[in-house]
Amino acid sequence: MKHDWILDVLTDLRTFARENDLLTLAAQLDDTQMVAAIEIATINERSAVDAIEQDNSGRHDIFTLGQGKRII
Repeated sequence: MKHDWILDVLTDLRTFARENDLLTLAAQLDDTQMVAAIEIATINERSAVDAIEQDNSGRHDIFTLGQGKRII
C-alpha cells in the first residue's frame, strides 16, 4: 500500500505524454507502470506471507507432534 502512490504519478506522466503527442514516452510509461504494479504486488504478497509465517511461528508442525520422548 505504501508504494501505490508511484502508480498515480506514472498515470499522470503517461496522460501528459499522450496529451502532448509524446507517444513513445507514453508507451514506455505504460510498460513502466506495469512493472511497478507487478513489483508492488510482489512486495505486498511477500509481506502477507511473512505476516502469516510470523503468526504461525508458535504453532507445532503436524509432522513433529507426538515424536517427543515418552517418560514412563
